[in-house]
Amino acid sequence: MGCHTARPLLVFGKATDVLEKIAAQIQSKFEQLPITPAVSGIQPFPHTLRGAETNFYAEASEQAFTVDMLGQKVVIKAEPVEYRWDYGDGATLGPGPTMGGPLPEERWGEKTRTSHAYAGTDDYWVVLTTTFRGTYSVNGGPDMPIPGTGQFASPFQKVSVWRSITRNYADNCIVNPRGEGCPGVP
Repeated sequence: MGCHTARPLLVFGKATDVLEKIAAQIQSKFEQLPITPAVSGIQPFPHTLRGAETNFYAEASEQAFTVDMLGQKVVIKAEPVEYRWDYGDGATLGPGPTMGGPLPEERWGEKTRTSHAYAGTDDYWVVLTTTFRGTYSVNGGPDMPIPGTGQFASPFQKVSVWRSITRNYADNCIVNPRGEGCPGVP
């Protein structure tokens, strides 16, 4: 047998095509793999402001696993293809192919394809779910697509949304230390 040939499996005294059996079980095996979900990036974090755009992005990569199935060496590759954010306030984005990306600090608050502006103040639990598509090969053979996909959720992250208040005062705290807005004045 060559390196790309599956060894026959004997079932009740009959040779059975191992590749067919692996193909029948591959989706279930794929969903059971310890695939690492995308890491959710949030800017700014852990605090943001009500009404300001908060940038969300995913960091994910392809992963490969070697498993034994029915006595055969099977290599399964998982590729991230879609992302879905649940922002914790009832708003969601996706699933879609856009993973977003980090922004330099001077651009925080800018609207992006994956950003979200919270309408209220509170602590929100954000979760990112990544959909992976898979391929598999048996004994070094060609890559074959896995028919379905697998969805893997990242750990929840808490974002605290605050409000900001800006006030302008005309008092000079040196001249009038008890003026409104001066340190120590309620």
